[in-house]
Amino acid sequence: MNKKRTMGFKNRDNYGYLFIAPFLMVFLTFSIYPVFRTLYLSFTDYSGFNIPTFTWLENYTRVFKDKIFWEAFVNTLKIWGINIVLQLGLAFILTLIFSDMKYKIKGLSIFRALFYLPNLIAATSVAFLFKFLLDWRFGSLNQMLVEAGIIEKSINWLGTPVTAQLAVGVIGAWLWFGNSFIILMAGVQGINKDYYEAAAIDGADRFKIFGKITLPLLRPIMLYVAITSLIGGLQIFDIPFLITNGNGAPSRALNTAVMYLYNMAFKNRQIGYAGAIAFVLFFIIALCSIAVYFMMYHNKEEN
Repeated sequence: MNKKRTMGFKNRDNYGYLFIAPFLMVFLTFSIYPVFRTLYLSFTDYSGFNIPTFTWLENYTRVFKDKIFWEAFVNTLKIWGINIVLQLGLAFILTLIFSDMKYKIKGLSIFRALFYLPNLIAATSVAFLFKFLLDWRFGSLNQMLVEAGIIEKSINWLGTPVTAQLAVGVIGAWLWFGNSFIILMAGVQGINKDYYEAAAIDGADRFKIFGKITLPLLRPIMLYVAITSLIGGLQIFDIPFLITNGNGAPSRALNTAVMYLYNMAFKNRQIGYAGAIAFVLFFIIALCSIAVYFMMYHNKEEN
């Protein structure tokens, strides 16, 4: 007859709880608790120094009426739009080239490392690098364009709203296209090569192979890249903040939604209102992500 199983931590089966306890405590303290704390503060008038007093939905009502917040959100969408078109466009072109059965380009691991390298550079370094490169008086970009005869006089890239948003969008695409390319290429390498060989035997060209085989089978990977790019793009903060010293110049064109949230919380000391902004932004991102998912899923059902 088997002995009665011991209870508690005398039983070896329960030792696993001891190993996950440190992670669980850190996760609850630094990830879960701040979320619920922010949710609580979003219903108060907390400024960092006073005792929180409930204002209920007043902060959320203020967010929906706040023209500067919605202006910042539109700025975020514009910057993200430029970023995502260039980022995914370049990643798809590179995926098309490196997945081509005819060329069979070697050294993929080297190219992946080179393309991913910008993603490893600290955002602070990237921001200050491009801030000097795009300087309208002494920037290297203007000097090269003038010397090449492409422009007659220096362009104030960061001094006008359109060019400033374009510049930040391009910087973001340069930072992240390598990450998207690696994920897409990983998906391509997971596709059975028999499909490509059969299509090549039937005389299909590289564009038809890419459009009829690669793209449909890459749909789950594309969905992941699209949603993660959307989530990251709508939370853009570091590059615009560092380039403009936190003021969103010129004419608030680089004042993004998260930058506005940061300024409200840490400059204006309206922490309760900033918490409301955070949750409104969370629900917007969640709805956009769900919309992207169902759009791609609906297209899959149609195909």
